[in-house]
Amino acid sequence: MYRVRVRSAPPVVLALRRFPNPRLTGIGAGLFAALTMFVLACVDRLLFDSSELVYGLLFLPVSALTALWVRPADLVTAPISVPIAFAVGVFPISGGSEGLGGQIMGLVTALAVHAGWLYGGTLIAGLIASVRKVRQMRARRRYVLAQGRGGSPASERAPRSASAAASAAAKPVRAGAGGAGGAGAVARRPQRP
Repeated sequence: MYRVRVRSAPPVVLALRRFPNPRLTGIGAGLFAALTMFVLACVDRLLFDSSELVYGLLFLPVSALTALWVRPADLVTAPISVPIAFAVGVFPISGGSEGLGGQIMGLVTALAVHAGWLYGGTLIAGLIASVRKVRQMRARRRYVLAQGRGGSPASERAPRSASAAASAAAKPVRAGAGGAGGAGAVARRPQRP
């Protein structure tokens, strides 16, 4: 009897496995990021008096979660939706004056002032999405190689099947050996003169 040694995962890994792992579509990930940033900006305005630092620090994990939770088919949308979510969320803390023009100027100014946080969150989302895409491509390549489909293209298979069909056509067929009732399937040997 052999003893099998089972290694348990570290407690940190076990705790991370308990977190939710949703797979959002591209639109769902954009909506998640935009709504989360808007709610966090409202909380920032109420609790921290529209602190730019707090908003920027909260934007980074939202960017990472957006890139982690988007499904593999929509990975390219994560770095696109994160800056849009930043712009949606910065509206409550922009501090524009009264009127539509004043609000727009406050929004543009806040986006210009917070550009470092915007680029940082977009970079994080882009890096996570790129790493996930590379891992997906490697897993697909391993799967294809494991199935045995990786080495022989169709052009190599075609001459073998053509030569097999030519050799089968060159063999004479005996009388009575035809399959479909013998009608039209019987071929005779040519007779010598």
